Amino acid sequence: MAEEIVNRVANSILEVFDLEDYYQEGKRNTIDIKDWLEHEFILREKEFRSQIKAYNWAQYQDQYVAIYCSNDAIVADWAFMLISLALEPYAKHISFGNLVELETNLYHQELSKIDITKYQNKPVIIKGCSKKPVPTSAYIMATNLLKPVAKSLMFGEACSAVPLFKRISSKK
Repeated sequence: MAEEIVNRVANSILEVFDLEDYYQEGKRNTIDIKDWLEHEFILREKEFRSQIKAYNWAQYQDQYVAIYCSNDAIVADWAFMLISLALEPYAKHISFGNLVELETNLYHQELSKIDITKYQNKPVIIKGCSKKPVPTSAYIMATNLLKPVAKSLMFGEACSAVPLFKRISSKK
């Protein structure tokens, strides 16, 4: 008679924290402000405002958009702000920076809503493998969020977790 295989991970008190669960679905896009500058370096307010007025902002409908400048042009903050105002009626979320910074902002937004009491005094593994883009900054956010409440923190998969933190019991 074959011995029954028991899933010890499923039967343990180990809590798996999967950042993929907090990924916000939707198209991501970027706007490189250098394309709006004369010779990709000079910001001329009148021309810049005309371009914003004539641009098709509806193409960003329900998208997550990051605004940035890929060259060393000195761009006044108000230029990014004007683009943001034009995008606001269409985009789901607007942030400054590249796509990684956009993902960081989206994860920060989602992780700030979590009720962490579920992880109180439990061993927690922050899942490492993901099919969705999870920036390193999101792992750092999760670590800082969970450390105050978790009994221990690990990274990876239950079968091959890397220990990160273990609360030392104050019992004598």
